[in-house]
Amino acid sequence: MSRQDAVARAADYFDRGAFRADLARRVAMPTESQTGERMEALHAYLTDEMIPCVEKLGFTCRVVENPATGYGPFLIAERHEADGLPTVLTYGHGDVIFGQEGQWREGLAPWTIVEEGDRWYGRGTADNKGQHTINIAALEQVLAARGGRLGFNCKLLIEMGEEAGSPGLHAVAEQEREALSADVLIGSDGPRLSSERPTVFLGSRGAFNFELEVNLREGGHHSGNWGGVLANAGTLLAHAIATLVDAKGQILVPGLKPTEIPAPVRAALADVELEQSPSAPAIDPEWGEPGLSPAEKVYGWNTLEVLAFKTGAPEAPANAVPPNAKATLQLRFVVGTDPATIIPLVEAHLATKGFGQITVKASRMATFQATRVDPTDPWVDFALASIRQTTGKAPALLPNLGGSLPNDVFALILGMPTIWVPHSYPACSQHAPNEHLLASVAREALQLMAGLFYDLGEDGSRIVKARAA
Repeated sequence: MSRQDAVARAADYFDRGAFRADLARRVAMPTESQTGERMEALHAYLTDEMIPCVEKLGFTCRVVENPATGYGPFLIAERHEADGLPTVLTYGHGDVIFGQEGQWREGLAPWTIVEEGDRWYGRGTADNKGQHTINIAALEQVLAARGGRLGFNCKLLIEMGEEAGSPGLHAVAEQEREALSADVLIGSDGPRLSSERPTVFLGSRGAFNFELEVNLREGGHHSGNWGGVLANAGTLLAHAIATLVDAKGQILVPGLKPTEIPAPVRAALADVELEQSPSAPAIDPEWGEPGLSPAEKVYGWNTLEVLAFKTGAPEAPANAVPPNAKATLQLRFVVGTDPATIIPLVEAHLATKGFGQITVKASRMATFQATRVDPTDPWVDFALASIRQTTGKAPALLPNLGGSLPNDVFALILGMPTIWVPHSYPACSQHAPNEHLLASVAREALQLMAGLFYDLGEDGSRIVKARAA
């Protein structure tokens, strides 16, 4: 059988309803990971659903308990065909954010797939059950088309805590370094650039949240009696933030932004346009770093966002000078920014601006390192050519995702190039009520992944040798 057979089988898997059946069964499992109250469902997703699915494809499986207490386990599976063949690691996460029951539009519910035209609603359809279901099914079609062989060794990692910040993942990667070693990661998460355009991204921006806080005194004091002679904590904090980022979103602290966009990254982003569909917000053209295109601002630069700001009692303002104020900021950053330097940089900057009374500390949220494969890496050309052959479309190449993923585990701890092929789209409502997957994208994704895995069996050894050379 041929590459064309693998791609056709993937389309048939969708057309005969098998993909929907597999996904519906998985969506029905309430695998919320943030509260620690769904441990039974998190384990069952691996033992009752994933393990039987991949064992029939010739994988040997084991569940690894999370070293971080109170969080979901990991599945490590391997199909070894022969020594000397390239090894591919693929990744997904079976946990989801809160179901948010009662907040979905009438007729929809988080744990049931509901079809409305091209949209398939349900929690996890887009993030990430639908995406790893596509990839595992594509492997199955390639096995059938190649007579029971992939032509490469394959490893699978599924975690059950990504939506909680991937606690324990870094430790598991360290302790299971040999079991997870591979020549390349090919995974799927996050959105395409647009629903119509297949996309490859090579890493992700990092994310670092930090808090600014000012505490001047105990209790508020009447603004009529004391206003004008007592420092206002809210005013101080607002002006302090204004020294970090200006009124148009430009970062004002040199150490918090890159010095340049590398030429290969700028070249890759030259034909990238952000989606401007009716469901997407309108871009503010004057916002952010001047002189950059919208794509360069999102994928090639750092951004500093004020996520929350509180002083006094906004829900019931009192006529009093507020004694304290607090804000949470987030720096999204590309390769070249060291998150360990962020707090010292901000502290030093505020001190020089006369805001030494403001304390700066890291948020309790997980920190993701920035990662990015060189766009000229042979694996990149391979993936783009394969997708183009299957779809007849020129895929978008993003040097890194604008958001953050635990890609640092694969790129930095395990030391492998990372190729991400997302199967969702920007308006999928992935962390909100009414999350959905587009059926048309899922069908195309099944075909392009079958083509990609088939091509790996043909060309993977050549790519490994090209990188070694």
